[in-house]
Amino acid sequence: MKFTPLHDRVLVRRIEAEEKTAGGIIIPDTAKEKPQEGIVVAAGKGARNEAGDRVKLDVAEGDKILFGKWSGTEVKVDGEDLIIMKESDILGLLG
Repeated sequence: MKFTPLHDRVLVRRIEAEEKTAGGIIIPDTAKEKPQEGIVVAAGKGARNEAGDRVKLDVAEGDKILFGKWSGTEVKVDGEDLIIMKESDILGLLG
């Protein structure tokens, strides 16, 4: 199934967090927090401004992003857990 977000929404795949700390301690699954990093899988065409012109998104498919802890709505697309969020929920791009 092909999914295309509408307006200023993006579809994001979470990037799994490291299982070890910098000191080498292994973190069990129950103690892990959900990662706040992801990759944009698909993006809408952009919202419209008051004049009716389309405002293009600042993110594109393939961009690595950082988003807020409680951002977006979790969905399942083709058996994969993804997140749909507005572009405004994205905190920034990761290089």
